[in-house]
Amino acid sequence: MTRQQIGIFGGTFDPPHLAHLLLASEAAYQFQLNRVLWVLTPNPPHKNGQSITPLEHRLAMLQLTIADDPLFELSRIEIDRPGLHYSVDTIRQIAAQEYNADITLLIGGDSLRDLPTWRFPSDLVTAVRQIGVLRRPGDSVNLPELEARLPGITDKVRFVDALLQDISSTEIRRRVASGEPYRYYVPAPVYHYITEHDLYRQSSTENRKS
Repeated sequence: MTRQQIGIFGGTFDPPHLAHLLLASEAAYQFQLNRVLWVLTPNPPHKNGQSITPLEHRLAMLQLTIADDPLFELSRIEIDRPGLHYSVDTIRQIAAQEYNADITLLIGGDSLRDLPTWRFPSDLVTAVRQIGVLRRPGDSVNLPELEARLPGITDKVRFVDALLQDISSTEIRRRVASGEPYRYYVPAPVYHYITEHDLYRQSSTENRKS
């Protein structure tokens, strides 16, 4: 039986934007993925204490973002699982459910740089077939240094070849809060949702990260 190739793309998606779609689409094509699971994280441990948009809004925006691509699926695995949510646990659970699948973890260059600080990072590297990375303009990744801290990671990392887009949820929230243009940084349905629900205008975004 041919093994399925599944991408796991996790995040708070606050809000989801065009760079998210770019990474997922290019990764699906270049790695020949059968499916990309978008894993919405309710309360990521590394953002403890930061203000995050209520889950109901982020879930609605993510559903609107991926609705028209048959390769994309929303995963509720972290929404429905109580407690703190760590990527290594999520990957293990998906691997147990998708026993005939190879897993590709999709992350940004900043997440790759910070990977040694994640929970049980060596176990995470071992659990996936590969790590697909979309780098933003100006980011820096020192693979030899990462290899020294996480042996074997060099063989797992695959950089996604795409037109680099320096778009972040942090910048979009800042733009909304300050009244600057942001319409074409997000899918049209997400723009209309943000407008309809008046998101990001009342809360400070200086200390929030994507």
